Amino acid sequence: MIRDKGAKGFYEGETAEKIVAEMQRGKGIISKTDLKTYQAKTRTPLRFLYKDHTILTMPLPSSGGIILQQLLGMTEAYPLASYGFHSVAAVHLMVEAERRAYADRAEFLGDPDFVKVPVKQLTDKNYLRKRMQDFDPQLATNSAAIKAGNIKESEETTHLSVTDAEGNAVAVTTTLNGSYGSRVVVGGAGFILNNEMDDFSVKPGAPNMYGLLGTEANAIAPNKRMLSSMTPTIVLKNGRPVMVTGTPGGSTIITSMFQTIVNVLDFGLSATDAVNQPKFHHQWQPDMVYVERDFADSTNGLKKWDIPLKRAAASAEQN
Repeated sequence: MIRDKGAKGFYEGETAEKIVAEMQRGKGIISKTDLKTYQAKTRTPLRFLYKDHTILTMPLPSSGGIILQQLLGMTEAYPLASYGFHSVAAVHLMVEAERRAYADRAEFLGDPDFVKVPVKQLTDKNYLRKRMQDFDPQLATNSAAIKAGNIKESEETTHLSVTDAEGNAVAVTTTLNGSYGSRVVVGGAGFILNNEMDDFSVKPGAPNMYGLLGTEANAIAPNKRMLSSMTPTIVLKNGRPVMVTGTPGGSTIITSMFQTIVNVLDFGLSATDAVNQPKFHHQWQPDMVYVERDFADSTNGLKKWDIPLKRAAASAEQN
């Protein structure tokens, strides 16, 4: 239907009728008008420099690109390579950057068609430097003491990366959000409806299924798009792609991308090792560092700074 009729093959006609019929059976609210008036939007990718590389990544309403830019910006001034891969010093620094960036995510980010998001201020180098002013290399910060920055006047996912012989590169992330989405199959159509509504903030301070917090900036509203964490990314050097990357993992997507890029550009790991080495994750609240199975035992030294660690089984999807 899509092949033969384009967008109308999905949002109108037979497929739309099947979706609406499924909605009515499940007491949902999506109508034929909702489907017919829906518009996919083309947005300009975020573009920024990290050392001598150009990063192209996902713009709002995904929080991925902005948070990735913040994480790389907060850690860029530190000699990560000399700290060593998975060293206590490196993990501690990166966790503290993650803690601060996710506090900003909860406060400021939402659909830019509905909320004025201070992207320029959030990614400003001076702002990011100030966010790390209270970083103590010998002590963990208590997340209760970390608030969003002062801005004056963003696991069941699929990612694919493709390049061709001519140098064209594509990074694509698509998701149903939770496992099997809403777990509702459109009768006669054979596809599953997502549960992306979970990516909205139901109410301020109430966590979603990934434990992420939000404010009115990401509150539910008609025609509004929810805040995701998708971070498909292309890294350029001298105008040519050197990395095409992305990952599933819910709220861990952004921190996994942050570490994958740093693993290659700072620690000199191969692409395979950069992706497959165990990852760690901190998202401000809960105040916990999550680490994958087989993560370096040396990082248990973080506990002396009162950084709680929670080990989880490694996920092939997340990696």
